Amino acid sequence: MTDPDDLLLSDSERLHALMALGDHYASGRLDDAEFHARSGDVAASRTLGQLRGSFVDLPGGTPLTSVDGMIVQSATATGGELGVSSSSSSTSSALSPGSPTGAGAPATRGTDADLEDLRRRGKLVESLDGVVIGLTLITFLVLQIIVDWQYAWMVWPSLVLTLGLPRLVLRYTDSDEKTYEKLKKADEKAREERLRAATERIRELGDGRENRD
Repeated sequence: MTDPDDLLLSDSERLHALMALGDHYASGRLDDAEFHARSGDVAASRTLGQLRGSFVDLPGGTPLTSVDGMIVQSATATGGELGVSSSSSSTSSALSPGSPTGAGAPATRGTDADLEDLRRRGKLVESLDGVVIGLTLITFLVLQIIVDWQYAWMVWPSLVLTLGLPRLVLRYTDSDEKTYEKLKKADEKAREERLRAATERIRELGDGRENRD
């Protein structure tokens, strides 16, 4: 029986692997040099075994697997986060003190650690906001429709206080919220640029036939 690692790759399977690698790059797991090197290795791979090294340290592993002597394309689940890592130079520079997009941001937000802390608190507040609004809506519907309480609308004014509690506990100020919104926009822009770069690299490599003997 043929060793699974010796199974030959088709052009479509190699392209699938390149797309998966591009997803990791867009998510910030690989820098420019790493993506360029690994994508070249993937494009030049002849067998499933030769492909594994490019994915060994990435979540989800190799996006191709062998089943009963056949190569099967697996889902490219790379974590799904929109934001790039805090080491992204485009994000850090976009919000560093004195930069145009970072005007008015607190000076203490100039380091990667501070930016990452702000990301964490901002995401947590966003999640809690969604939970609070959802519970408030459910409460209103129960009181309005099931209980038939004519003052059910009173739950909405209390929403202002309820939404303010997570911000108070996390010390999440209005200034922090504005900076976080800028961070999200910068992260989205950086991700879009990475996606474009990944697409151009994959198009440059084609199906990899020109890179193989």
